[in-house]
Amino acid sequence: MRRISSSMTVRIQALQENRYLSGLNDEILRHLAENTRLIVYDAGETIIHEGQSCQGLNIVESGRVKIYKYSSTGREMIINVLDKGESFNEVSVFDQKENPVNASAVLSTRTWLISADVLRKVIAEHPRASQQIIINLSKNLRMLVGKVAELSFYTVTARLARLLRELPEAQLAGSGPSRLTQDDLAARIGTVREVVARSLKELERVGAINIERGKITILNQDKLIDWE
Repeated sequence: MRRISSSMTVRIQALQENRYLSGLNDEILRHLAENTRLIVYDAGETIIHEGQSCQGLNIVESGRVKIYKYSSTGREMIINVLDKGESFNEVSVFDQKENPVNASAVLSTRTWLISADVLRKVIAEHPRASQQIIINLSKNLRMLVGKVAELSFYTVTARLARLLRELPEAQLAGSGPSRLTQDDLAARIGTVREVVARSLKELERVGAINIERGKITILNQDKLIDWE
């Protein structure tokens, strides 16, 4: 982790593009920008730790970030994967408690970090910002409700089929920094690698996908949808 310099103009532009802060006036954005840092993380480096105190709101400037939790036995569950422009750690910023999740860089990643104390003060003084926060936190809640429904109502193979339909081709490829391993797929759908391996073989057997040298190719979207 290392902090790098950035101009006031660049910082203000990044804040203007954030879904929580767009619409705030220039004076407020400048005040926030004065308390915003640009930080670089290497691939695999942890950005925030569950249970630690919150430093602020993080916005992905480039790269990719995974949000995850560990079970008591050390199994990883990936809650979300974020790309450029998306933000994380909102919950602990606004409820002033410890970080509820872990976050780490999937690739070499740069994030903006806005001071939690300064952001809370701005929110308290500007109702418009509070309204936007409520809307976006509601979107996050809907996403989590969807994950709970998937875990409750769908088999592992069905969850895997849904995930494969959503992933970009680069992440299904057999090589490169964006590639997802079977362990990654398992963490995304709340299971273990061995079960994912069996589900991949089942999807390949019915002609939905093809697996060759670690690369997954979708052959038939309709057959993936059939697993609903």
